[in-house]
Amino acid sequence: MTYDELCTSISDYVENTFSTEQIDVFIKEAEQRIYNSIQLPDLRKNVTGIVTLHNKYLQCPNDFLSAYSIAVIDPTSGEYTYLLNKDVNFIREAYPSPTSYGTPKYYAIFGPQSNDINELTFILGPTPDVQYTTELHYFYYPPSITSEESGGNTWLGENFDSALLYGSILEAYVFLKGDVEIMTTYRQRYEEAMNLLNTLATGKDRGDAYRNGQARIPVR
Repeated sequence: MTYDELCTSISDYVENTFSTEQIDVFIKEAEQRIYNSIQLPDLRKNVTGIVTLHNKYLQCPNDFLSAYSIAVIDPTSGEYTYLLNKDVNFIREAYPSPTSYGTPKYYAIFGPQSNDINELTFILGPTPDVQYTTELHYFYYPPSITSEESGGNTWLGENFDSALLYGSILEAYVFLKGDVEIMTTYRQRYEEAMNLLNTLATGKDRGDAYRNGQARIPVR
């Protein structure tokens, strides 16, 4: 489902004409709800970075939403060491001195170090004893289907438009303060779509027939 098709469907279902700005708000609210409800493997990125000698801070990507995994790569052997997620206070307690050097074992989201709230950083413990390459897998907000960057097409619109459609319709119906019974019906359709999407994201995309066996219904 493209952006234009989605806009038309929202107006048709709700039987109301909205401005482009209003529809865009409905869609963005639905996208945000979906992306924060289900961890979709298709909406995950991989980037490499550098932690420098004696610097325990690592910059987060600008589109960072949440971490999936962080590893440091030994510059000599190429061995990966995956870091454990901890609180900042744990790292401060375990490594109170900034000169506690070694291969990092832990990380925490430290927060912005400037007035820009989007400039998140990780804090590592212990402080890197050499320069390491890092590999970060993370979840991110993809461009909204309403944006020019997406070209009116997104993974969600192409592969699971039912969740996006009914989520947007719900937002539109709340805006109109619509009939409770009709809203309940739309909410049920949205929840059904989200259950199917969750089955894909946390079930099918994280297993295979070799390890888990083929999906089957018991025969009586």
